Amino acid sequence: MNQEYYFEKNKALWNAKTPLHIESEFYDLKGFESGENPLNEIEIQGVGAVKGKNLLHLQCHFGMDTIAWARMGAKVTGIDFSEVAIEKARELAKKYAPEATFVCCNVLNTRDFVSEKFDIVFTSYGTIGWLPDLKPWAKAIAASLSENGIFYIADFHPFVWMLDDNFKEIYYGYFPTPANEPIVTEQEGTYADRAANLKLTEFGWNHSISEIMTALLAEGLVMESFEEFDYSPYNCFPNMKEVGAKKFIFEHFEHKIPYVFALKARKSSF
Repeated sequence: MNQEYYFEKNKALWNAKTPLHIESEFYDLKGFESGENPLNEIEIQGVGAVKGKNLLHLQCHFGMDTIAWARMGAKVTGIDFSEVAIEKARELAKKYAPEATFVCCNVLNTRDFVSEKFDIVFTSYGTIGWLPDLKPWAKAIAASLSENGIFYIADFHPFVWMLDDNFKEIYYGYFPTPANEPIVTEQEGTYADRAANLKLTEFGWNHSISEIMTALLAEGLVMESFEEFDYSPYNCFPNMKEVGAKKFIFEHFEHKIPYVFALKARKSSF
């Protein structure tokens, strides 16, 4: 398995997606610039108070959520492997969070680029599916945490990634593919703008809940909470309907499946 090839192809994909996302109604950059908070209640409540704490945001895209944490009082660092995304993040930071730091690197190589330790390591929504192996991911998280620091992830539930491209029926496996080969898909448009003139190949990997937990436990992190949610805070998949403020479900599944999971773990010497 040539991981570098997959990473380079996916990076090209995200470099192409980013300008579309910046202009999209989905991300609502104008609302953000006027002071709206793009973070969801799930992660705001899950992470807790951030004022006066230093926070590392993994796979931060073009930095809106990272800067939102800064607006809430955190000292933030964001990383992403897309040069286009990081360039935009730095541009936004100059205006709205001058002390924010943004670093362009692969999340698996975080410690080669970031030496600081953090009170909070955070990641969210559509992140780990781009990683072939969660062991180095968990290692980077543990190495980035201060003693007693917390790691928090809110992401789409592995069940969602079992569904076909129209998100109507089970098509992909829950567990990793044989030999951990990627799931290869040809995508048109982007979740933020499905009509966008963009067609590129994606390489992704499914990760079970047990794989996620085992990788973090192996690095000595202590689980503090695990939650599952019967809605998505984003209308980012086909065939969804709104059932509440920032709450979306598949029309044909209603509230029968988990859409999002959230996990909090702490680094402790005990």
